[in-house]
Amino acid sequence: LDSAFIRKDPYGVVLIIAAWNYPIHLFLVPLIGAIAAGNCVIVKPSEVAKNTERLVAEALPSYLDNDCFAVVTAGMQETTRLLENKFDYIFYTGTSSVGKIVMTAAAKHLTPVTLELGGKNPCYVSDTCDVQNVARRVAWGRFFNAGQTCIAPDYVLCSVEMQEKLMPALREAITEFFGSNPQESPDFGRIVGDKQFRRVRALLCSGRVAIGGQTDEKERYIAPTVLADVLPSDPAMQEEIFGPILPIVVVANMDEAIDFINARPRPLAIYAFSCDSKVVNQVLERTSSGGFCGNDTLMHVTLTSLPFGGIG
Repeated sequence: LDSAFIRKDPYGVVLIIAAWNYPIHLFLVPLIGAIAAGNCVIVKPSEVAKNTERLVAEALPSYLDNDCFAVVTAGMQETTRLLENKFDYIFYTGTSSVGKIVMTAAAKHLTPVTLELGGKNPCYVSDTCDVQNVARRVAWGRFFNAGQTCIAPDYVLCSVEMQEKLMPALREAITEFFGSNPQESPDFGRIVGDKQFRRVRALLCSGRVAIGGQTDEKERYIAPTVLADVLPSDPAMQEEIFGPILPIVVVANMDEAIDFINARPRPLAIYAFSCDSKVVNQVLERTSSGGFCGNDTLMHVTLTSLPFGGIG
């Protein structure tokens, strides 16, 4: 004769640490969720995107109750001190290296966390595909926001024959999107800061530059670049690129591509292109990733009906 029920309570005080590449979206979406669930929130916008950080710090208090919602502007040292406090939930977007620091700090208080981290997202292109279609969709996904997107295709896996076919098609797609000189295009972005510019530029020594490769440190400009014949040991394959560089790694076939993907940490997204749906499904079934998209890039994240995130 008893009755049972589930009651949903807010966590309490939530800390949201946002990233710089989409500096409004990446604090606003978790903030809306936290408010809807009845939490108080401390927002820590990225200090790398300085203008946005200032905008958030000035504007948000005009709209929200300052007793319940605060903005903290802080660099690395201040953020470390901030993390020493006990929060009821932490939502962090950014790199795996900082994610480990956040999780370590949270563990001291047994605070639950959501870590939205980047990684190297593979893109397998089979020998049977519409080359023009592949080139346009991969170029769009890779060079959108100058490559500073956590779900951007990070590198292409394909046969040596497909690499040769893709090159002219990628060159054509880049020209179509950004003109003959992308530096003058109103649609092509810049690297966010000097430190990030130097890091991305250093990756250009991998393989051989087949398309692009031009840089301008004063403007923090790196041209849409395609690297051919990249080796797994090359610098561009050792870290998430997070810039407008697309390495192509040659594999013999689909099985070798799948083995290559599975030998590395499970990515945030995997992309597979083929006119044969069995090939796309094989890549899907035999790999593991946070998201998967067949014959397109980025589009899966636009669907509000799907969850978003990496493994774990």
